[in-house]
Amino acid sequence: MIGVRARAPLRLGFAGGGTDLSPFCDLHGGAILNVTIDRFAYCHLEVASKESGGQAHFRAADIGVESHFDVADLRQPREIDGLSLHIATYNRISEQFLDGRKPPVRMVTTIDAPPGSGLGSSSALCVAMVEAFGKAFDLPLGQYDVARIAFEIERIDLGLAGGRQDQYAAAFGGFNYMEFLQEERVIVNPLRIPESVVRELEASVLICFTGVSRSSDIIIRDQIKTVKTTDLLGMESLQRLKADAAEMKQALLKGELGLFSEILDRSWQNKKNTSASISNSHIEEFYELARRNGATAGKVSGAGGGGFMMFMVDPADRIPLANALAKFGGVASPVYFTQQGAVAWHTRT
Repeated sequence: MIGVRARAPLRLGFAGGGTDLSPFCDLHGGAILNVTIDRFAYCHLEVASKESGGQAHFRAADIGVESHFDVADLRQPREIDGLSLHIATYNRISEQFLDGRKPPVRMVTTIDAPPGSGLGSSSALCVAMVEAFGKAFDLPLGQYDVARIAFEIERIDLGLAGGRQDQYAAAFGGFNYMEFLQEERVIVNPLRIPESVVRELEASVLICFTGVSRSSDIIIRDQIKTVKTTDLLGMESLQRLKADAAEMKQALLKGELGLFSEILDRSWQNKKNTSASISNSHIEEFYELARRNGATAGKVSGAGGGGFMMFMVDPADRIPLANALAKFGGVASPVYFTQQGAVAWHTRT
């Protein structure tokens, strides 16, 4: 029995969210600034030595979903709530790298965030699963390969609406300025930020779960519609979001966190122009409460509609802000940045 564990980090998107969606990035090029954080998606994989027959056992332990299948029954993609990503990843690896062989496996996954968090959790999970299979079968996969395969599993094999940044963030890790260009070209630019700036930013960021999980599908389809219908306000806002990512990158490299905060808040206002579903009264109440209690900027993480919000605040005011958000029903916590992307290792069973 081959035992492998893998993990991939979740991420915070600082600027450019939505510009990694087709057809915008195909027509105009997209730009994203993000960083990975100390929340992870984990995959625990065991592969039996027998190459045919047997069963595949998938379990999403954090949401309490599991099922067994005869491996012969997994030759066609399946849609099962909570396990679709597991089955699609298994099928993709089998077809693309194992000549269609269906090895008996046991896969257990967990994620350090609730569903619909806005932290790129489903993509990080897919990256972790691809990384685990890569380790188990000694596949020659680099970071770009892992990210691209995970993207294709989600967006092509399962037809899930979404962008591209989450898979690349999880695969590479750290602070990255990402460019999404025509013909599916992706350039990940790791940023070398002074340690003092990283620590000050880390001390200044507070994330808060709003208590509402959301599906990003409606929001993403609205943003795609914005480009296809040439909605002028929406298109102008997407162009501004792209410019914000480049400007914020420069502010971060120079250690100008005051300017960083200004751009973050400005980007939140621009982002709301790309879909009416990005914000709602609940989110706006959280935002206004945070501003009254010391936050200099704030935005929803991910597509919007719920999940986690992130706020910039003077480090001395972080605890009072967290307490104020808690009284409103939010679950606030500090966050720590990570530099490493997806990793996998063998275990003894």
